[in-house]
Amino acid sequence: MRSLKVRGGMCALAVTAALAFTGTAQARVTTAASSGHFTGTLANGTAWIADVPANWNGALLLYSHGFGPLTAADAPDPNTQAALLARGYALAGSSYDPNGSEWALDTAVSDQFGTLRAVEETVLPGRPRQVLAFGTSMGGLVSALEAQDGADRINGALTTCGIVAGGINLNEYQLHGEYALAQLLLPGQQVQLVNFGGPDGASEAAATAATLQAAAAQAQTTAAGRARLALALAFLNTATWDPSATAPAPASDPAAQEAAQYDLEFTGSFSIIGFIEAGRASIDQADGGSANWTAGVNFANVLARSPYRKEVTALYQSAGLSLGADLADLTQNANITANPAAVRSLEQSSVPTGRLAVPELDLHTIGDNLVPVQMENFYARQVGAVGDGSLLRQAFVASFGHCNFSPAELVAGVLALSHRVSTGHWDQVADPSSLNQVASSLNLGAAQFADDYYPGSLTGAVGLSRPRPGRH
Repeated sequence: MRSLKVRGGMCALAVTAALAFTGTAQARVTTAASSGHFTGTLANGTAWIADVPANWNGALLLYSHGFGPLTAADAPDPNTQAALLARGYALAGSSYDPNGSEWALDTAVSDQFGTLRAVEETVLPGRPRQVLAFGTSMGGLVSALEAQDGADRINGALTTCGIVAGGINLNEYQLHGEYALAQLLLPGQQVQLVNFGGPDGASEAAATAATLQAAAAQAQTTAAGRARLALALAFLNTATWDPSATAPAPASDPAAQEAAQYDLEFTGSFSIIGFIEAGRASIDQADGGSANWTAGVNFANVLARSPYRKEVTALYQSAGLSLGADLADLTQNANITANPAAVRSLEQSSVPTGRLAVPELDLHTIGDNLVPVQMENFYARQVGAVGDGSLLRQAFVASFGHCNFSPAELVAGVLALSHRVSTGHWDQVADPSSLNQVASSLNLGAAQFADDYYPGSLTGAVGLSRPRPGRH
């Protein structure tokens, strides 16, 4: 779906329209019945909050927060919240149902729509002229699901650093990488990789993370170990952007790519492998079992479609190892099976179909160290396959880190989506140059939307190229 790789500038008229959106909206709507900060609770215990500015512009942003504590939020950070309120946007968001797992997808969409109804009925004078879903990380998946199912409730969706390839793909590529780490670095050892849904799931997941981290540290000291790490990190879709660098390691330097991936995944104050395992426990708890599998996976075929294949091949050759032998070993010993009921649960709650009922704009950092930017490639192909590609636009920010957007970039995204909803067409407002131009004019921080960039394929993706268990 290459039409989503946008280029070129933005006409002056479109820039002016995007920047003037708030002012023109204020002229067309009445002032809210009240302004300030509001709270409430849904019937299932979900807490919600809303903030309404005195100069309400008639638009409401329905914000979905990411994975973590089930606490209500209506913006990703205080600075972005202040900037949106200053431009006249009302904000609302929920905690999601506090009685469930932190992987809250079983109820998150209904909790958000329940929050929307509550805010319309108790805070605002009526249905807003424009309702935009806005989500971060796991909340980006929520907003994508709202874009799929939100006809007559929302008018558009902004996903940022979203898990838009869905929960099954998240589970699968992570398990592929962890399995490769255990099988190649700790041969013969029993390492728990799945079934963390029991009462001891969190501690079991932490122990697995520590085991894999120690094995990786030892492997990094040898050429053979680094080659095998590169293979496992390719399966994990780990970015080649070292946290201390200003750009990704060049593809011409495989050793630097692997070093960056290792530093990102296993070192520093934040352990990605630890977060992955903790998240696995939460997903298993939400779905009543493990929705992960390796049985039937051909790992040579998986690597063949990876954007990191050349890096892995070069490091194996340099180390004098047989890549074919290791891939055959992984395929031959892949025997982890999924709980079918858990797969069905995760698919029903956490996997977009690609259908869009409203326009959607996705923003993603190129150096995302937690939700790989390659998810956007999978999602765009999924949306295109069902014929809704004209509703989707994607833009990529040239920075390192998960959800590492400036308030300027986020507000520019909101303005671009507002323009699409108001006019019925994208014009050029979602082009990188246009987003940079608008963001830079806001005086809210840096703007680094990348021109002429599109991510490679999501390694290990299930659905478009590899079926679910039982569908082989």
